[in-house]
Amino acid sequence: MHPLTQHIQKITLNREIGDDAILPFFETKTFKKKDILQEEDKRCLLYFFVIRGCLRLFFTDHNGAEQTLQFALENWWMTDLNAFRSGHNSAYTIQALETTEVMAITARNYEVILARFPVIESYFRLVYERAFAASLLRVRMISRMPKDEFYELFKSKYPEFIQRLPQKVLASFLGFTPEYLSELRKKQSKRKNNS
Repeated sequence: MHPLTQHIQKITLNREIGDDAILPFFETKTFKKKDILQEEDKRCLLYFFVIRGCLRLFFTDHNGAEQTLQFALENWWMTDLNAFRSGHNSAYTIQALETTEVMAITARNYEVILARFPVIESYFRLVYERAFAASLLRVRMISRMPKDEFYELFKSKYPEFIQRLPQKVLASFLGFTPEYLSELRKKQSKRKNNS
């Protein structure tokens, strides 16, 4: 069974929908490390489900610094949802951080699949609820926790990110400078070695 179908079944607990119903709505695409899947200020035409690899969503601020807002590893979704649904230009760039294989769906196919399969509408509602909760948690942690505690909590919740993300990109997501993150890692490494 395809990973996307497996994910839909896992999230919805519905075993009735299979590859033959879902996969015709999608196109498989592969991107190399550093490839751009979506450019800021260009029309947002696709929604991506990650089969393997890692994506990031970011924007460039007025100082020219990249601000990373989201990541997507295997079985995660990524797009500028507002631009995708409205047909407007994206406010963000989406980039592959590793060689990445995705399933991509167009806005038209997205509408058709939601209308045809109520379980898919339920699936996306559950995906959005999880994503929204994670987004709120991130804002709360950035705002209220000391930076070292925030990093420790993030590391314990998402160890796969720590291993796979470039330090500069991770620092941007956490709201740190790369230098601060480097110092924090050195301190933690010393603590481990001393204990």
